[in-house]
Amino acid sequence: MTEWFSALSYFEKFYWVIAGISSTIFVFILITTFLIGDADGVDGDVDVEIESDTGIGFQFFTFKNLVAFFTIFSWAGISCMDAGYGKGVTILVSTIAGLIMMFIMGALIYYINKLVSSGTLKLENAVGNVGEVYLTIGANRSKVGKVHVNIQGALRELDALTDTEESLKTGTVIEVKEITGTGILIVQPLNQ
Repeated sequence: MTEWFSALSYFEKFYWVIAGISSTIFVFILITTFLIGDADGVDGDVDVEIESDTGIGFQFFTFKNLVAFFTIFSWAGISCMDAGYGKGVTILVSTIAGLIMMFIMGALIYYINKLVSSGTLKLENAVGNVGEVYLTIGANRSKVGKVHVNIQGALRELDALTDTEESLKTGTVIEVKEITGTGILIVQPLNQ
């Protein structure tokens, strides 16, 4: 093995060293991704509402993208040398192949992250929805009750108040009119 490596030119050694290192790191990342998963720094399930998108979006220069670049760059270069191309063509082809791989990896991660749903309940989505009183709601916001309302495809049990002159009894069909600053639904009977 050492004789084979010694017989290579410095140009060929450069590509083989990069191929060895980057391929080893690539295989390690691949195995750990399948065994452990791809952690994004999420340490728990937090149910918070964020009004703006704080994501970075498309990321071109990441560790995984750089590893992918050097892996494809080196193997494309080795392939070009084996095919008998000169140094200039080899460098050009391997660099273009590496950049294409970085772009593909960045786009893949970007679009996969867009598929992820946060699962965060957005109470604004309840406005206009119809539901049913579960626990009696006091008249004129005198007593907080509970309602069942379908929000974001799931039946939710939420606190509710009403501005009507009469209490809303269990089983009354209601419509959500607004949301208070503290997250309590303001409802009214549907027949009003």
